[in-house]
Amino acid sequence: MNHFTCFTSHSRRLLAHKRGRLAVQSGAIALLLFVSACDNQTQTPPSPGAESPAASGGGTLKLGTLLPITGDLAQYGGPMQDAAQLAVQTINGCGGVLGQDIELISEDDQTEPAAGAAAMTKLAEVDRVAGVVGAAGSAVSSAAVDIAVRNQVVEISPASTSPDFTARAEQGEFDGFWFRTAPPDTFQGDALAQLADQQGFQNVAVLGINNDYGNGLTQSFISAFKELGGTVTNESNPTRYAPDAATFDSELSAAFSGNPDAVLLIAYPETGSLILKAAQEQGLLDGETQIIMTDGMKTDNLGELVGQTANGQFITAGMLGTAPSAGGPAIAQFRELYTNEFNREPQVYDPNTWDAIAVLALAAESAQATTGTALKDAIRDVANAPGQDVDDVCEALALVRDGQDVNYQGASGSVDFDEQGDVAGSYDVWTISDSGRLEIQETITVGGDPDSPPEATSSPQ
Repeated sequence: MNHFTCFTSHSRRLLAHKRGRLAVQSGAIALLLFVSACDNQTQTPPSPGAESPAASGGGTLKLGTLLPITGDLAQYGGPMQDAAQLAVQTINGCGGVLGQDIELISEDDQTEPAAGAAAMTKLAEVDRVAGVVGAAGSAVSSAAVDIAVRNQVVEISPASTSPDFTARAEQGEFDGFWFRTAPPDTFQGDALAQLADQQGFQNVAVLGINNDYGNGLTQSFISAFKELGGTVTNESNPTRYAPDAATFDSELSAAFSGNPDAVLLIAYPETGSLILKAAQEQGLLDGETQIIMTDGMKTDNLGELVGQTANGQFITAGMLGTAPSAGGPAIAQFRELYTNEFNREPQVYDPNTWDAIAVLALAAESAQATTGTALKDAIRDVANAPGQDVDDVCEALALVRDGQDVNYQGASGSVDFDEQGDVAGSYDVWTISDSGRLEIQETITVGGDPDSPPEATSSPQ
């Protein structure tokens, strides 16, 4: 990377800071970091497999974020970045890690696998971080994770939910360097199937984005819905659309063919809103076929994005969806901190991002080291039982400094990682009201005995 490229990357980060507060440091410190980063471009990157962080034991904990500040998932990336920065700011305000402030280096993955891979390479081999929070999209994480593993950097995603990561972890591909604070889509497939069954839908068609996220969720839904006695009308050939598609006439025609009870739309807001607009224009939403959506479409301004009918009604009014529920013991504290700082409510994966930073910090403090290998080996020690349950990250850090065992209880959930780096969780059933507002109707809990159906409960949110 030449100096012009470094300046361009830095300029993007400053612009993102104005929108989403990408950095806590003052302008002078940011400039010093910029000069240092550019100077580092002349250094020889570490060989694959070498310990990535500059500190081999104690010292500054360097973390990265790899989030979609731009692209199809930008609606989520900015708020997630804010949550990461807020976590670092909070931890540094109560003593940091090993007596020093955490250093956070942020990259925009652009919701593109190639860009994500390039950004992970920079974070791991140039910035030499110990852990990376990201990516959001499963396709981006898939492109980045091998780079992280090769450089012995922990990658902990707040939002990548493809079941493929579980399978790859079971095969030993990640050497323990992969974690995620959002449950895999094998669980969301169960929640969607339960929702469809509750609504009395006997046959459902799938219309999904053709990437790791869409394909994984498609398969998990098909399996779960069939187990409940439902029929997926296009099971043998689910309707898929390209991530960069701009028109969807043929895909909509295929998905709505035969007038299924419902169409499951697996999409992101940018393209998903275009699909729903096109469906409305074609009169496909005027019949009895309903729309079910996933976490990828859960954004507060979905009603505005899709728009209104000629009669002034929101097109998305009454549509249903599922998304991981942020209902952990620390959610009230996190929501208060986030709302006070940014004057808005956190979005779907913001608590998961906070928790990712928290467990990395706690792991470094527990291990008394700031290398990727040290973090990897200590994460379950601070996030899983046994240990004292604690939901305040500063209190947890203080206990660890005193030599006590902790079981961190997060904002997104209990954050107990299994051998594959997965967490279990619950799913909110959300809808769009007649006034265009996103509302939570109930919560579906998934986990435990795989032979038991998910349990629906009323949501306290």
